[in-house]
Amino acid sequence: MTVLNLKNIEKSYPSPKGGTLQILQDINLKIEKGETIAIIGRSGSGKSTLLSLMAGLEKPSSGTIEINQEQIATFSEQQLANFRKQTLGIVFQQFHLMPYLNALENVALPLELQKNKQAQKIAATWLDKIGLKNRKTHYPSQLSGGEKQRVAIARALINNPTLLLADEPTGNLDEATGEEISQILFELVKEKQMTLILVTHNKELAQVCDKRFLLQQGVLNEITI
Repeated sequence: MTVLNLKNIEKSYPSPKGGTLQILQDINLKIEKGETIAIIGRSGSGKSTLLSLMAGLEKPSSGTIEINQEQIATFSEQQLANFRKQTLGIVFQQFHLMPYLNALENVALPLELQKNKQAQKIAATWLDKIGLKNRKTHYPSQLSGGEKQRVAIARALINNPTLLLADEPTGNLDEATGEEISQILFELVKEKQMTLILVTHNKELAQVCDKRFLLQQGVLNEITI
């Protein structure tokens, strides 16, 4: 089953000097259920822009984006919001935890927004799964970088998304913590049979994925490293 299908994706922005600034050029990518994909490239190559398009946070200048055979570029903002809740999980480099919520409440948030009465119970199970059972009442300011990223991963996965998007998930962590977090991430993805798209500078992390792509000057090509 095809989870993600990008067809002839182009993305450009108006240039301050006039004309347009081309970020992505004729990108085609088809990803099947359960595949893990790494996208690597230099800073400014458009990796985060591509991930934003996949998440429906931005719309392409041209081309189509299909997730589970649905063209998300045609969705209204409300349809997109509902679609993200049900289908997507997103892990950011900067964690993006709510500072006024403790670890349990941060993980439970996606289910709370859906009025799920079991939200906190399910969140507690996830905290146990990622090894933070004893940190559930701690706030982000009381957690280490690795602990924050574990909470962010649990929050992204609590809905059992079809597609998980991870933007430099180990980028703000030291090497040892980064390895630990990536191991947790891949174990959970495999356990839940999710599809993972990982944007990273880390070639060792990219090698763990089934396929690797290089984004260079707006063009995406599969590579071997």
